[in-house]
Amino acid sequence: MSSRLSVIFYIILCIEIGVVLAVLPWVPHGWFGLSDWGNNYFLLLASRKVGFGVQRFIASGWVRGAVSGIGILNLGMGFWELVNFRKTVRALDAGLPYVESSRQTLTPRVPTNAAQPVKTDPLSDYPRRNHGSDDAQQF
Repeated sequence: MSSRLSVIFYIILCIEIGVVLAVLPWVPHGWFGLSDWGNNYFLLLASRKVGFGVQRFIASGWVRGAVSGIGILNLGMGFWELVNFRKTVRALDAGLPYVESSRQTLTPRVPTNAAQPVKTDPLSDYPRRNHGSDDAQQF
């Protein structure tokens, strides 16, 4: 149940961030109570600290396009997860990485030549070694 909720919240988060990043840079001044993308309080504060070229750079079409592109990628991730919802939930429930077989079922990936772990004794069980005779340790 928790894996289903995790995937649902992830899908909602991806779609919400995608819509905001894809639309927000292009919203005209005054719509929905928002100010212009290149003219807001935080950008003005940052431009005073760093330099006044920052505001012009952020307001350029190149940066707006890059931010919108990241938003579109987030929308794509959200819709991909929506389409593959069951597969993602099964993978989370299994807790193992998976490989798709020809029947479109999930099969766990088990290494064929996995090395067995080496069993060692704890270091505290070994006796302390003397690196010389008792005579050499005297001053």
